[in-house]
Amino acid sequence: MARSSKSSSTNQSFLIWMGLAGLLLVIDQLTKIIAKNNLFEGVSQTVTSFLNWTLVYNSGAAFSFLAQAGGWQRWFFTGFGIIAAIVMIWLIRKNSYQTIFSLALSLILSGAIGNVIDRILYGAVVDFIDLHYMAWHWPAFNIADSAITIGVILLIFDEIKRVNK
Repeated sequence: MARSSKSSSTNQSFLIWMGLAGLLLVIDQLTKIIAKNNLFEGVSQTVTSFLNWTLVYNSGAAFSFLAQAGGWQRWFFTGFGIIAAIVMIWLIRKNSYQTIFSLALSLILSGAIGNVIDRILYGAVVDFIDLHYMAWHWPAFNIADSAITIGVILLIFDEIKRVNK
């Protein structure tokens, strides 16, 4: 039985989105390995007047939310990340022809899986990018966090575009 061209195109698009998520996941994990092997926890290395490399382990969620919760959050956020990844894969598969939506979910997916891997391997997320202005520092983050943030911005943009049609 021959496949329809739409089905074949959908499968090809899905594989492209999964490939993008996989590539970003590899980049995220490689940069974390480099950071772990070359930085000392809590010690900043100046890169520019606004950027330091600073190794930090975040056992909480965004902005260290629940970091001091006693340990249960590791498995909660790991489970939540796995469930979210499964849902995102399903949504990308179902909507792979929607470019902005699928791109956004691919970015979020790569970040979610990257941070889940950290929680499983290290008990916390490896952060190392420290942006600052004078004495003000943005909370340390990583490539996965950046991918999630860009993905969420794209989702909002896609929804606004959809609503305005």
